[in-house]
Amino acid sequence: MHPGWIVPDWPAPAGVHALCTTRAGGASAAPYDSLNLGDHVGDAPGAVAANRGTLQQGLARQSPGARAVFLRQVHGVQCLHLGASTPDGAPADACVSNAPGRVCTIMVADCLPVLLAHRGGGVVAAAHAGWRGLAGAAGQGVLESVFKEFSALALSGQAPAAPETIARDTLAWLGPCIGPQAFEVGGEVRAAFCDHDPGAQAHFSAQAGGKFLADLPALARRRLAALGITAIHGNDGSAPWCTVANPSRFFSHRRDGAALGGSGRFAACVWIA
Repeated sequence: MHPGWIVPDWPAPAGVHALCTTRAGGASAAPYDSLNLGDHVGDAPGAVAANRGTLQQGLARQSPGARAVFLRQVHGVQCLHLGASTPDGAPADACVSNAPGRVCTIMVADCLPVLLAHRGGGVVAAAHAGWRGLAGAAGQGVLESVFKEFSALALSGQAPAAPETIARDTLAWLGPCIGPQAFEVGGEVRAAFCDHDPGAQAHFSAQAGGKFLADLPALARRRLAALGITAIHGNDGSAPWCTVANPSRFFSHRRDGAALGGSGRFAACVWIA
């Protein structure tokens, strides 16, 4: 694995692997330099193919036969179950797998990647949590959607158990995203969370002109905790995790999309060896 990539610091069970790429180690030219994994952002197709090949090689070094499955992310809540032959390009914003070598892969450039693993080692999942997918509708967003499928797989072939039992045995890792000092949003974003959950107001800071600064990782932690998931690791909202504030390490659509004409995508991955 490239030394510039991130290895999640979480107590994953034996046989569960995870990584998060950065800008380092790729073939793309500016503004996609250098490890852009997105094939929909205007980068040269050959460079994207080479970059995805670099990721696949990194995965295979850890787990022979491991293959990243790339979704067509649409800022929704749909969750896809990855099987042995699932192709790239399925429209979904989350995925789960209990098949060894099928790598749950989420691409981001300001949105929050969330990885899940069951302590038993038999099921993993990943979710793309931008504000739309995280908020969802009536309190049912992408994290609720992926945890429903995750729980079903965790219970497959086992005695019935209450959802809180699965949640207690679930680990979560939050990857880099736009930080709480950079994520300025309008009142409609705040309403999408607070109309259903008034307590979410604590994660919005009022600014001039009716705007707010939103703490995306804190909002995700709140939603995970509401599901009963308390073993949450990774992004705590501090500066080193902010995609906008770390241009040499992370892509950021908000920082670079307009200023430079485009932004690449990095990826968070989790899989069973």
